[in-house]
Amino acid sequence: MLALLAPAFSFCATGKLIWSDEFNGPAGSPPNSSKWVFELGHNGWGNAELETYSDSPDNCRLDGAGHLVVEARLTQPATYTSARIKTLSKFTFQYGRVESRIRVASGQGLWSAFWLLGANVAGVGWPASGEIDIMENLGRDPSAVHGTIHGPGYSGGKGIGKPYRLPDKQCFADDFHVYAIDWVANRIAFFVDGNLYHTVAPSSLPKGTKWVFDHPFYLILNLAVGGIWPRNPDATTVFPQQMVIDYVRVYEPATR
Repeated sequence: MLALLAPAFSFCATGKLIWSDEFNGPAGSPPNSSKWVFELGHNGWGNAELETYSDSPDNCRLDGAGHLVVEARLTQPATYTSARIKTLSKFTFQYGRVESRIRVASGQGLWSAFWLLGANVAGVGWPASGEIDIMENLGRDPSAVHGTIHGPGYSGGKGIGKPYRLPDKQCFADDFHVYAIDWVANRIAFFVDGNLYHTVAPSSLPKGTKWVFDHPFYLILNLAVGGIWPRNPDATTVFPQQMVIDYVRVYEPATR
């Protein structure tokens, strides 16, 4: 069923804002180092991705107008750079509303993402840590974004997810949209522009698997190039490409 058929939904009451980044600062400066850490390197990231993640301002910088720009670049034939930032060691949280206003990148082989990873991943590994993909957009399917959870027994291609699709072949890369989850004990609800389109709970899981969304998680923003799911860039793909983030905000639940 197309997600555009989902009813409009107002978020349930939430508590106070507990963390945010509005990306204010001089043009060309890096994201706030008290809030974000760069992940660096070229190792495919478990998805056969092609990019090397860097901390260069060519790939990740403030634009001076209240936005963070994450830019994927073609630096030489079939060699790509981009950026991936996270809040691990700076900020983790358990339960609440998380939202970001983002304009995704465009083009075959581009993979824009805003997601959460369990803060215990170093100890238990993935997918036992849990993963909540608040928004993923594949350049080859520009009218859709995906909200998905991954855990032990329901990871990778077996993740429990749904797409949200814009009507009339509109493209997410053409404008900013607000991507959010409402995460409480035993429920995660996914939204685009305030529209509820996907809800998961322990009853959503395959029989015999475990709900692993009852501990702290951290935030990740990244723009990948290529990989098993998005497939690789082709002759139609134009570089550089940008994912532009207006803000990221985390609110505590209204009740604990």
